[in-house]
Amino acid sequence: MKTADQRILTINGGSSSIKFALFEAGDSAVRILRGAIDRIGLPETTLRVEGTNAADNFEQPVASGDHSAAVGALIDWIDQRPDRDALIAVGHRVVHGGPTYSEPQRITAKVLEELRRFSAFDPEHLPEEIRLINAFQRRFPDLPQVACFDTAFHHDMPRVAQMLPIPRRYSVQGVRRYGFHGLSYAFLVSELARIAGTPTAHGRAILAHLGNGASLAAVHDGKSMDTSMSFTPAAGVPMSTRSGDLDPGLVSYLALTEQMSAKRFNEMVNSQSGLLGVSETSSDMRDLLNRETQDVRSAEAIELFCYQVKKQVGAFAAALGGLDTLVFAGGIGENAPSVRARICDGLGFLGIELEEKRNAVGEGLISASSGTVAVRVIHTDEELMIARSVALLLRPGRAAETDTPNYTRSGEL
Repeated sequence: MKTADQRILTINGGSSSIKFALFEAGDSAVRILRGAIDRIGLPETTLRVEGTNAADNFEQPVASGDHSAAVGALIDWIDQRPDRDALIAVGHRVVHGGPTYSEPQRITAKVLEELRRFSAFDPEHLPEEIRLINAFQRRFPDLPQVACFDTAFHHDMPRVAQMLPIPRRYSVQGVRRYGFHGLSYAFLVSELARIAGTPTAHGRAILAHLGNGASLAAVHDGKSMDTSMSFTPAAGVPMSTRSGDLDPGLVSYLALTEQMSAKRFNEMVNSQSGLLGVSETSSDMRDLLNRETQDVRSAEAIELFCYQVKKQVGAFAAALGGLDTLVFAGGIGENAPSVRARICDGLGFLGIELEEKRNAVGEGLISASSGTVAVRVIHTDEELMIARSVALLLRPGRAAETDTPNYTRSGEL
């Protein structure tokens, strides 16, 4: 079978959705279709597919709303496709690679055992991701599966950026700053090299992945120097439902005043905080922007988000010793011109100045000619990054090499 006829499936599983895409397995990794199962655990769970062929454009309900039914519906759909036999691998976005994994890994019993061992590092994501892997393994036991880790891009951050100021004994247990959104950042570095040249991609850049989950990364020479998320994805700037950084004294205060358990506190900072907690109405930036002139809570949620992101840009510019490029990506970063403008407002002292008209329509380059920092909007593509990584790992002869794909080697991808 020709490489162009072979297929790679990418899976990005979350607590309430499973996103997927199908790619040709060649070096260019051409996307054939994308889709998602949304609202898992809620009424009206739906399987949606969008593709280049008419038959690949449809929407259908999933009979039961739980996670097992959603995974079963996805696997049934894959198994019934006419190109099922062309599928050569499944690539999974695995949020946490722990202290062990800095590169994509062919999933084996040993890898699964290791993922289970550090599931406590990320109880919000890892257990569901392991269940997804097991479900595909049961139905397609001979199909290679590959884990692509969201922490990998940050694995070799400088030691000082990894350290947490807590008793040193915890670092032996793997407790440190890991950082996330690594697949997105690896793609953005490679895309920046494509559109602006390798010297630009290897300069001093701040990459802002702003979506339901939001983080920033300080990048130099194409490598992560620091990032806003920490041991878990709940840290950093405020997000849709995650708090971002908090005073750790809140744990004791809420335990004393409300008898709040560790489990309840974890639920609060991950699912009830951020834009939702401050606005008390919505976790969606689009809703808040529509309401801000009539609802002070919505306005304050937006203001807090932009203020914290702006502070992080300033901090990372200091960490990098200056700034050459600022990149906005993610659902908010790519689609909310007013949020970009508010974040950049007042950062002229760093050389950040926006051209209003270009920003309003979301052009690729939105900085003014009077500014010294190039400000760009780049559509991120985690699924494409997974497909490329899987294709590279499964390249003939690659398994015999000791050097496996590394997310920081953007030129190879």
